[in-house]
Amino acid sequence: MPLAPAAASSLTVLVVDDQPGVRVALVAQLDALGHRVLEAGDATWALEQFQRHQPDLVLLDVVMPGHDGYWLARQMRQAESGRWTPIIFLSARDQEQDLWKGIESGGDDYLVKPVSTVVLAAKLRAMTRLLQMQAQLMQVSSELRTANQRLQHLSELDELTGLINRRGFDRLLHAEIGAARREQQPLTLVFCDLDAFKPYNDTLGHVQGDDCLRRIGALLRDACHRPRDRATRYGGEEFALILPNTPKSGAMTFARAIRRMLAGVALPHPASPVGGLVTLTGGITTCIPDAQTTAEGMVMRADQALYAAKAQGRDRFFSFEMQLDTVEQLER
Repeated sequence: MPLAPAAASSLTVLVVDDQPGVRVALVAQLDALGHRVLEAGDATWALEQFQRHQPDLVLLDVVMPGHDGYWLARQMRQAESGRWTPIIFLSARDQEQDLWKGIESGGDDYLVKPVSTVVLAAKLRAMTRLLQMQAQLMQVSSELRTANQRLQHLSELDELTGLINRRGFDRLLHAEIGAARREQQPLTLVFCDLDAFKPYNDTLGHVQGDDCLRRIGALLRDACHRPRDRATRYGGEEFALILPNTPKSGAMTFARAIRRMLAGVALPHPASPVGGLVTLTGGITTCIPDAQTTAEGMVMRADQALYAAKAQGRDRFFSFEMQLDTVEQLER
């Protein structure tokens, strides 16, 4: 009988059989069909080949010395980590129970030896179609993941400033509290808002006000040098900074740096009650989260620190834990 035509696409096939003569015959058949072949004569050798080369398909003998094909199929399934590799059992046995046992152990099909070239070619063509469908599904899944990530990014982006918005802030703060709890590292949260922003808008107009918010947002983003530091727009003229691995002393140093950066920009504010420039007032809270630490609790403490800073004259950052603001710290 003439050989069947070559498969539409080439596969890498792992042939596992303890009989060299059987392997030689199968390799010849597969080679004639246009496929690349790997060989193994026992279960240990086969598992090593499977893990190293990740073949597209496995032709697996049932009866082998030591571990049999059913055992090997189970090991292969455990080693796949998300992949699916078609496994076709080869055996001289043709009982229904043998087929059932093969499927239960992780196999996908069962061929009785000696294998007809036409039947083998048909099985390989069918498996090729399944692999192509799998690849297409994985591509679609990847595209959907990318699209979902893009949608999440857009849904958590403040259009005016380009910072993370309130929704993104909530997600990030919960995540960083969990990380800090696991790592037993300090986490700092800073709330700050623009002093007398309504008079700024009333005097200079909302277009200028939007530009001011954009410039403050860029300044706060630039202040977050480390990869996990995040500047967010909490709402209106209020901003929130999430600073992982930042102790309370480091938080005060960070706050002083923000004040220096803002002074360097020197944005005019003709209606400011604390001077002729745009200023920020902020509240700081720092903790090593435990089981009782919540995002709501940290927000409340940062908010209380913000109001304390406002009560002490604005244009300063007040630390809830240190009971000290950036102006007092410089005076000591």
